Amino acid sequence: MSDLYRKNSYFYNLPKELIAQYPLKERAESRLMVINRENQSISHHHFYDIGDFINSGDVLVVNNTKVIPARLYAKKENGTPIEVFLLHKLQSNIWKCLVHPGKKLKKAQLLSFAHDLSGFISQADKEGLRDIEFICQGDVSVLLNKYGHVPLPPYIERNDEDKDTETYQTVYAKENGSVAAPTAGFHFTEDIMSALKNKGVIIVEVLLHVGLGTFRPVKVDDIRQHKMHSEFCSINKETASIINQAKKQGRRIFAVGTTSLRTLESFAVDGRLMYGEKWTDKFIHPGIKIHMVDCLLTNFHLPESTLLMLVTAFAGYNLTICAYDVAVQDKYRFFSYGDAMLIQ
Repeated sequence: MSDLYRKNSYFYNLPKELIAQYPLKERAESRLMVINRENQSISHHHFYDIGDFINSGDVLVVNNTKVIPARLYAKKENGTPIEVFLLHKLQSNIWKCLVHPGKKLKKAQLLSFAHDLSGFISQADKEGLRDIEFICQGDVSVLLNKYGHVPLPPYIERNDEDKDTETYQTVYAKENGSVAAPTAGFHFTEDIMSALKNKGVIIVEVLLHVGLGTFRPVKVDDIRQHKMHSEFCSINKETASIINQAKKQGRRIFAVGTTSLRTLESFAVDGRLMYGEKWTDKFIHPGIKIHMVDCLLTNFHLPESTLLMLVTAFAGYNLTICAYDVAVQDKYRFFSYGDAMLIQ
């Protein structure tokens, strides 16, 4: 088996102090590492320089999903505290979810979240997933927004704060449904988006609701055996037409984030972009060809994660590992609230 397919090939040492616990005060002040695949170069900038690397006529593809307050705290009838993490809605008041600690919920039972919200939760399936049926008077979505918390990832070792409802969201977020943010988009401000449009950059939106597939760890040694959980994504007809025309004319497609890239590749057929909606479990790793994207804007990802494997498929293994080594040496900020990387 080639080392490219071994999970431990994607491990790197990361000092804990480089994991960003809070965002910068100004989104665009984050650092921007620019990687050129053609000449194998690495250069250092700030995100407010992003317009220097995108030309008039290029297409910038953003994921307009919006993070929901997916983390809820409940109690069993005997008072035992339980955390419920919503994944996606099945019906208006029924959600697929995870619970912690799962060993405390060995049977289906009623959970209490507040005086006006409870839920009946099922037993776990073989993957540890459960269904919860919420019980309340009135609109359950209003109560979930009221009692839910921002689903900060576990490497952010603090409780969510009021500011996270704004900062753990892109400025162009529209469609409720994600339980983790498409974090490459965090660096954009309204002013930067306007400046890019004024320059002639074409900005289009796709949708992928980030779920379990994006952040569940790889547990097999041969990464080709890893199975992604499906996530809902969609592309409209106009967006597909704009991208297909740009590709035909040789203009570049910039994917903002791994989720935008996965969405585009999930709808690519014979070098053309289709449109519609689907559930995708596409796993992009070395050996999988990328068809629709010329440049990728992304953050720095966890060791041995499917996101790092996607970046490696795009940039090449040696260049990616070199870039991560440089980022550690130069003390870049890592993960969701960290710095950015542009791969050209």
